Amino acid sequence: MKTKSIYICTLCNAHSPRWQGQCPRCGEWNSLEPRQQESGVSELSFKSDNIPKDIKSADINPADFLDTGTEELNDLLGGGIVPGSVILLGGEPGIGKSTLLLQLCAAVSENGSCSLYVSGEESLPQIRSRAQRLNLLDSGVRAIATNSLEDVLEPFSSERNLRLMIIDSVQTISSPGLESIPGTPSQIRAVSSKLIQKAKESNTCVVLAGHVTKEGQIAGPKLLEHMVDTVLYLEGDKEHLFRILRVVKNRFGPSNELIMFEMNSTGLNVVRDPSTFFLQARNPELSGSAVVMAVDGQKPLAVEVQALASSSFLAIPRRTALGFDLNRLHLLLAVMEKKLGVNMAQSDIYTKIGGGLRLSDPGMDLGLVAAVLSSFKNISLPGRSVFWGEVDLNGQIRPVLGHDLRMKQAMKLGYKPVFSPRHSGSETGLATIMDLQSLFFS
Repeated sequence: MKTKSIYICTLCNAHSPRWQGQCPRCGEWNSLEPRQQESGVSELSFKSDNIPKDIKSADINPADFLDTGTEELNDLLGGGIVPGSVILLGGEPGIGKSTLLLQLCAAVSENGSCSLYVSGEESLPQIRSRAQRLNLLDSGVRAIATNSLEDVLEPFSSERNLRLMIIDSVQTISSPGLESIPGTPSQIRAVSSKLIQKAKESNTCVVLAGHVTKEGQIAGPKLLEHMVDTVLYLEGDKEHLFRILRVVKNRFGPSNELIMFEMNSTGLNVVRDPSTFFLQARNPELSGSAVVMAVDGQKPLAVEVQALASSSFLAIPRRTALGFDLNRLHLLLAVMEKKLGVNMAQSDIYTKIGGGLRLSDPGMDLGLVAAVLSSFKNISLPGRSVFWGEVDLNGQIRPVLGHDLRMKQAMKLGYKPVFSPRHSGSETGLATIMDLQSLFFS
C-alpha cells in the first residue's frame, strides 16, 4: 500500500495534508511535523476480547433502545434506535431530510439523552433559524458546523454521555488523510468507515444523511448501503405536503415498512391514519374516478385513480401516466381494445394517482381499467365502490398479494361493493375484465 506524508501538530494533534507555518486548529506557529501514513482506507476494527461466546449471552435489552419521540418511528426501526447502530437516510435535496433529523435530535434531547447535530452544509445561525421556525429552540439541541472529520470524531471522546450523533450530510465531510474533494467515493468510504468504527466502539447511535442522484440512488459508492445497519428513504412530491419514510434495509426490524408524514409550519407530523389520506375532496359523482385499495409496504391505502379520455387531433394519440409506469398503461389499453372491443386509437388517455402518490402495486390494474372505461363512456362508478386486482394479457383478473389485508381494510372503511379477483376458490369476485364491462358499461 502506498504511503504519503501528512503533517501533525505537536500540540493539538491536528492533521493537515500539506505543511503550513501556522496550525489551522490551535494557531501555534511552526508546530506541524511530517509523518508517514498509508493512503488506503483502513479496515474496521472493533474492540473485543476475541473470545467466542454463546449468542444467548449477547442479548439486547429493549430498555437500552433510544426513543425517537414518535411511536410510529420507533415501530419502524424495530422498537427504537439500537445503541451503536448506524442509520443512512437518503432523499432528494429539499425533500425534508434536515427537518426530520433536527426534529429527531430535539426529541432525543427532550427525553434527557445527549445528542449532537453536525452540519456540513449550514452554519449555526442557519440551524438556529430552522429550529426557531420549528419551535425547537428550547429543546436543548446542541450543534456544530464543520466539514472536517477530526471535528466530527472529537465528541466521541469528549462527550461521555453522547447517545446520538446526526451527520448532515456525509457527502460534505472530508478526511484529512485524503487529498480528494468531499463527496468523492474515496472520501465517503473513508469517512463512513471511521464513523461506523467509532459508533460501534462508543455505543453511540449515528445517523448519516445522504443525497440521491438523478436515478434515485444514494450518491457515492453503493457499498455505503451495505456498511450501515439501516437504510431509510424519504420520498414525496415537493408540490404536495405529504412525505413517505420508507425502510429499505433494517438489521433490527422489518423492512419494506413506511411512515407517512405531512409537512406543515411546525415540520413533519405523522399521519396517524393514512388509509384515506389521499381521498380528500374527492367527488364520487364524476366519471373517470375509481378508488383502489393499494398496498405499499405492509400498509393498505385507499387511493384515487383518475383517468381522462378525450378526442385526439394528433396522428399518434397521447398517453400520460403520473404515479405509475407508463408501459403498464400501454399494456392495459392494448388488452382493453383486444378483449373489450373498445376503440381508443383516436383518444388521448391521461391517467394519474390522486395526491401525487407513486405506486408500483400490480393490484391497481383493475381500478385503472375501470377509471379509463368510466371516462371513455362518461359513466360514473358507484360512489363507495373499491377495486383491486392484476390484469394479465388475456384480460383475466388475477389475485394479488395482501388480498385479505385489502379486504379487511375495505370492510373497516365501509366500502361496498368490492370488486376484486376470485380468490382461493371463492365464487365471488371478477374473473375477467369482460365481467367488469358487463356490470357498468354494457
